Amino acid sequence: MQGLWVLGLLIGIAALPLLPLYLWFRMSKFPLSTKHFLLALLTGAFSLVLALALQLIFSGVAYRPTLGAVLGEVFLRIALTEELGRFFALLLFFFFEKIVIKEKAQAVPVRAAVGLVAGFGFALVESASYGAADLNNALVRAVTAAPLHGACGARVGRVFSLYAIKPVTAFVQFISAVGIHGLYNLLVISPGIAGIVPVFVSFAALVASMQAMRREL
Repeated sequence: MQGLWVLGLLIGIAALPLLPLYLWFRMSKFPLSTKHFLLALLTGAFSLVLALALQLIFSGVAYRPTLGAVLGEVFLRIALTEELGRFFALLLFFFFEKIVIKEKAQAVPVRAAVGLVAGFGFALVESASYGAADLNNALVRAVTAAPLHGACGARVGRVFSLYAIKPVTAFVQFISAVGIHGLYNLLVISPGIAGIVPVFVSFAALVASMQAMRREL
């Protein structure tokens, strides 16, 4: 029973950002149903599995403490694989789940919203797993990593509406997700960088994504 209590506590802490996110969607009258909100969370959790599978490709690469190796670690082995995992999970979501979009122009912000929620779903599982080793990690990551994954997820979600009409813009959206993700990782591990800096990057990216979604409705 104690193990179940700890697991519940970890999941509860990791899920803290979900309530304000859900309330934002409802208060904004955003056309994303509760059903699709929950399905997007599950999609995000599944994307973590895909990302871990992709990271196995790099598992045999010997790590060396050089600048190139560090950049490769944060931008390729972590950021790129996690955004690719997110992309393939969202690809399955949009293939199997038909979202009713009344206005064609709403396709971009709605799919971005699904990606954003999926990013929070990814962060929920990841934060809970980190918290299993140290409970403080779950709380810290709920505040920092969840906004980061949400911001990147929104950009990846937008790709699915733009690739047919603006392929270059769609590619830039994906690359920006990898770039923001990698920058956040680099700031977190860089000595001499104040902890508030990566937090600012993640929240600034999230706010920018949410504002873009509101403007596109």
